[in-house]
Amino acid sequence: MTTLPQHARLMRLATVAALAVALSLVLAKAIAWWLSGSVSLLAGLTDSLLDSAASLLNLIAVHYALRPADDDHRYGHGKAEALAGLGQALFIGASALLVGSHAIERLHNPQALGAPALGIAVMLLSLAATIALLLFQRHVVRLTGSTAIRADSLHYRSDLLLNSGILLALLLASYGWLQLDAIFGIGIALYIFWSAISIVREAVSVLMDEELAPDVSERMHALACAVPGVLGAHDLRTRVSGTHWFVQLHLELPGELPLSAAHSLCDQVERAIQAEFPRAEVLVHADPIEVVKR
Repeated sequence: MTTLPQHARLMRLATVAALAVALSLVLAKAIAWWLSGSVSLLAGLTDSLLDSAASLLNLIAVHYALRPADDDHRYGHGKAEALAGLGQALFIGASALLVGSHAIERLHNPQALGAPALGIAVMLLSLAATIALLLFQRHVVRLTGSTAIRADSLHYRSDLLLNSGILLALLLASYGWLQLDAIFGIGIALYIFWSAISIVREAVSVLMDEELAPDVSERMHALACAVPGVLGAHDLRTRVSGTHWFVQLHLELPGELPLSAAHSLCDQVERAIQAEFPRAEVLVHADPIEVVKR
């Protein structure tokens, strides 16, 4: 069981790109916040700091998840991606609480912002960098189905909203709407927290071996039954680990078939499913029809 080399390369490149973007934005936002005092920019800085930690965690987890199966991990190391997703959710949830507390304090004690033009320029840069990263991550997720990259992409999508909110808050605050800076900070904190909950749900579904979507399982069942000589299929089970789907099913075959013929039909079913779902690792058990009827 191996991950395609081009998929592994894309996943590693995506984690490095995310870390590089996060670290660059940390530096830019830190300078802008120091000069402006904006609570919205502080929210962006806090989020970028946690993005850096989460992206570093993601880089390590993806590197580990891409290791091939070994004697101690016969199903591979793919669930390291889901564990990374949980770690990211902790970082994101913590950032939401921190940003929310600062925003509430600033709502009660509004302050004029300094260097608003610099803050606006930094947020425009943040938006451009985040959009470019998201486009690349979407490409990687579409090709690999990586849980870790999808989680990373989810919280960078929240960053896109966060950075847009910060930009609008800075623009309005520069015209004297000081409390809007704090109000936007609170709204952003709530959205970030909801994003953390979404990441937890997805990661837990992988760790708890949740089945693939019903339409996927139904399609796999139909592909198995469509192989000439197969009388039916039952007990189809699926689960996900990293970029791999694990599929098990029982084939109903005529009891008088020779072992070699039954084995050939099992191989044909595996190939039929893998042709449409290349990430699937298929394990087939042959049941003679007489056993099924009992």
